[in-house]
Amino acid sequence: MGVQRRNPRFILLLGLPFLLVSAVVALGGLPGGGGPGNKADQKGYTRPTDPALYVGSETCKTCHSDMPTKDFFQHFEDSPHFVTTLDTKKGPAWQGCEGCHGPGKAHVDGGGDKTKIFTFKGASAEEISARCLDCHAGGTQHMNAINSVHLKNDVSCISCHSPHHAKESEFLLVKSQPELCFTCHLQQKAQFDMPFHHRVKEGLVQCSDCHNVHGTVGPKQVRTSSTGDAVCFKCHTDKQGPFVYEHAPLKIDGCQSCHLPHGGPNPHMLKLSNVNLLCLQCHTTSSFSSAPGMPSFHNQASLFQSCVLCHSQIHGSNFDATFFK
Repeated sequence: MGVQRRNPRFILLLGLPFLLVSAVVALGGLPGGGGPGNKADQKGYTRPTDPALYVGSETCKTCHSDMPTKDFFQHFEDSPHFVTTLDTKKGPAWQGCEGCHGPGKAHVDGGGDKTKIFTFKGASAEEISARCLDCHAGGTQHMNAINSVHLKNDVSCISCHSPHHAKESEFLLVKSQPELCFTCHLQQKAQFDMPFHHRVKEGLVQCSDCHNVHGTVGPKQVRTSSTGDAVCFKCHTDKQGPFVYEHAPLKIDGCQSCHLPHGGPNPHMLKLSNVNLLCLQCHTTSSFSSAPGMPSFHNQASLFQSCVLCHSQIHGSNFDATFFK
């Protein structure tokens, strides 16, 4: 039998993917990828591992004993942050001051040259957070931190946390909640002053109960329950279902389709004071929501001034499609 020859066109098509990949590599990588000088590379922090580059925290103390507070190092050494960096098995790169500021030998040899060591003051939010995430990237709390709304708005880890001067021992916060969050979120602070509100200022609920401040894949950094449902069901379990007859807005738009999440002037934190007007936003004959319109015999001026007087199971029902009790 003779040798079967390949079609030249087939060989050309087979080689196209290799040529395309080669061109991409030559140009520095895919957009957003890991090419040289690409911004995506700068999000990470490569920790030097050579032990000879590190001098230890005791050496740092010889020059930095004149820190703004005399007990500067004492605060740090008593903090959970310092205790967790004492794991000698991981080497000096993970211990003490140099665990965050990087190796100090060049800094010491340079007579305290600040350009020879990483200083958090003046560094970008991305650079600061990259240092922190080198240790704290694991777990569900920080897995989206690099893409969080906070970081995109130049709010770094040390805007809320302080390794040296934390006011709260838990999470090393610079302030306790909710005052820390109110430093920026003044609109939400005013909403919690409304007559009907989630009791955040009273200390019964915290901002972080509903929001993952380190980032989520959803909007507003709102958490989801273990089943992927709205975080509201963490407390309001009776509204979760599943129900035989579901109220569509609850599953499609969520609780915020009818309620203000932080606080408002209306009972139950409803968006409108008149319950009927709230319902009629969807239940009209001209509605594009495909929701059934209000029956003509419902006289809004007399008996039918609140839809939920009859449709009491408005979040969902197992017995009635119109949400009667």
